[in-house]
Amino acid sequence: MHLGVLALALAAFALPLAANAQAVAKPPRIGVLWQTAPPPPVHPFMTALLQGLKERGWEDGKNVVIESRYAGNDADRLAVFAAELVRLKVDVITTAGDLSTHAAQKATATIPIVTSVGFPVESGFVKSLARPGGNITGVAVLADELSMKRLALLKELLPRLSRVAVLWDPVTHERQPKAAEASARTLGVQVQMLRARTPEELAPAFEAAAKARAEALLVLVSPMFGGNRPAFASLAARHRIPTMYFNKTFAESGGLISYGPSPEEQWTLIAGQIDQILRGARPAKLPFQQPTRFELIINLKTARALGMTIPPALLQRADYVVE
Repeated sequence: MHLGVLALALAAFALPLAANAQAVAKPPRIGVLWQTAPPPPVHPFMTALLQGLKERGWEDGKNVVIESRYAGNDADRLAVFAAELVRLKVDVITTAGDLSTHAAQKATATIPIVTSVGFPVESGFVKSLARPGGNITGVAVLADELSMKRLALLKELLPRLSRVAVLWDPVTHERQPKAAEASARTLGVQVQMLRARTPEELAPAFEAAAKARAEALLVLVSPMFGGNRPAFASLAARHRIPTMYFNKTFAESGGLISYGPSPEEQWTLIAGQIDQILRGARPAKLPFQQPTRFELIINLKTARALGMTIPPALLQRADYVVE
């Protein structure tokens, strides 16, 4: 009888301990720090990231919590949000572009950061791609090489191209515009370099390109540009400027042509590194990954609106055609 009472007492005592243990075992937190405005309803890259995490066993609201912060292209807000994620003690922060990565880097030297940037070494984020050596790893897009490829595709699209405007966000690394200028010299094309740091500077940039009679526009990689795709489609149509973009979401949103890494692959790579970190890996020993899949997208509807005929050889190489 006494043994039975004792067993019941011990069981009753153990129940709150088990409950406390479950309460303490909180799911890990992933901080998403992006410089763009909040997407309506979801950023296409976020969809790819969530899918990549799900494939590795992480589902938001079930066994992981995702804390998203969008700064609306405001550096001060990025700094505030980065500090907020640090106070929340997230287990890892993911960023896209130099501006948000710099904000996260300044906010913490200990929380792992998984980023997608053009030039991780040159921007001062890591010591080398193979051995990052700190709390930052991710995907290196190496945007200078792609800028050269996009300009060559523009020349193929417009064989008589002699004047091209190049739109650069000065927040990003200067290797991009320098690579575009070097490629233009090789192709015998004159370059008009334009800058836009904020969404409000996009319209004046297009007006400057039209005034200079640019025959085409090359848009360099920028998260701010990516967050304003509808504005690009509208401005390019208004000024009737054939425009080359850096990822397929532009062509899908009315842009003429795009060439760049597959967003699905890029953010799947990011998800894979987040997964490794959540399972104990150190970012210092996780090499930067590089995209291997590149997509050429052509929007025939936009081409017809511009009165253009796409060269058959270029059309055949397209990975996807928007009708």
